[in-house]
Amino acid sequence: MRMVDLIEKKRNGEELSKQEIDFMIKGYTNNEIPDYQMSAFAMAVFFQGMTKGERVNLTQAMVESGDQIDLSGIQGIKVDKHSTGGVGDTTTLVLAPLVGALGVPVAKMSGRGLGHTGGTIDKLESVPGFHVEITNDEFIRLVNENKIAVIGQSANLTPADKKLYGLRDVTATVDSIPLIASSIMSKKIAAGADAIVLDVKTGNGAFMKNLDDAKELAQAMVEIGNGVGRNTKAIISDMSQPLGFAVGNALEVKEAIDTLKGEGPEDLHELCLSLGSHMVTLAGKAASLEEARNMLEEVMKNGKALETFKTFLASQGGDATVVDQPEKLPTAEFVIEVPAKEKGYVSEITAESIGIAAMMLGAGRLTKESDIDLAVGVMLNKKVGDMVNEGEAIAYIHSNTKDVKEVMDKIYSAYQVVNEKVDAPTLIYTEIQ
Repeated sequence: MRMVDLIEKKRNGEELSKQEIDFMIKGYTNNEIPDYQMSAFAMAVFFQGMTKGERVNLTQAMVESGDQIDLSGIQGIKVDKHSTGGVGDTTTLVLAPLVGALGVPVAKMSGRGLGHTGGTIDKLESVPGFHVEITNDEFIRLVNENKIAVIGQSANLTPADKKLYGLRDVTATVDSIPLIASSIMSKKIAAGADAIVLDVKTGNGAFMKNLDDAKELAQAMVEIGNGVGRNTKAIISDMSQPLGFAVGNALEVKEAIDTLKGEGPEDLHELCLSLGSHMVTLAGKAASLEEARNMLEEVMKNGKALETFKTFLASQGGDATVVDQPEKLPTAEFVIEVPAKEKGYVSEITAESIGIAAMMLGAGRLTKESDIDLAVGVMLNKKVGDMVNEGEAIAYIHSNTKDVKEVMDKIYSAYQVVNEKVDAPTLIYTEIQ
């Protein structure tokens, strides 16, 4: 078998067999197939696409290129949730304890952030003492005991995907649905969950800017998940404006705590209940989405979700008293109001610009080596559809430096205010299964 023949076959729009895909991924992982040939293959896929079978086989080959996490020691159906990313996306911090409170095991493998704000681990490390450096045996024990634990990503998880992603980034082949879908799903499948709920974002703050592309990606990922025997469903949700009000690590932890109390922003609350309902039904704990939703609302009301969060934090070295005393979280030295320049209705908040504003303050990483400031970020005060008076705060900047003119300009550039009343955007567009 020769790589040049596989490139030619895909260039001509023919379907590759499982054996051919396995040969290619194994050879590339072992440095037997050079970057220039894999670049040619990626470009052929970019133009010719892949069949459903090819996508499943490519994903499985990448899963088998490295470590696969064995969660068989955890009792029950393990359900994972993955978001394609956005600004102010605090859902994991809410969903894990919320679903765990109903006895659904949430064994979460998470990474650090690169870009707008920190990742799930960065956010959790806003809690003094919290750490994810635990052994696999400890991880499994904690999930069995508390129904929730978070561990850092294995260094050798899907090495083929890491290599291929780095190559796609510099060969203009990132925007390929088959390659995006197999990249995301290979990591989720290698992480060992029995079932997967996907939150595919669409809008200016998302990877998929328009709804049709988001639907195509969601369909591809659901087909891959189900094709390798993992029960997979997807929700397509809005990321045309930031989710919730908080953008920044400690600020998002506080917002997650409020949401677990039932006092969080309406959009974050609703999205967590929708995603959580799917997780609970996939785990076999409820017969319908309506029943699952009622169960989730009950553990919010009776405080069980909050107690599960406290237990989770304490079990991984965190100071659980931050739940009742959020002032113990890292706090910025300055809170600076961003006043509206005109009266009207907020018609648009460019999520990406708000994310960049938070990163300028130090809430995100420009490179993997960058340090982040857990205390800083942006708190929105007005969302799309809200009325605002001239001089009223549209947002608050949490900063450890007084000079925030550039950040303020970035926030102003994100907000559009018009005279006519505007409706809030649709939060959840559709579900795919």
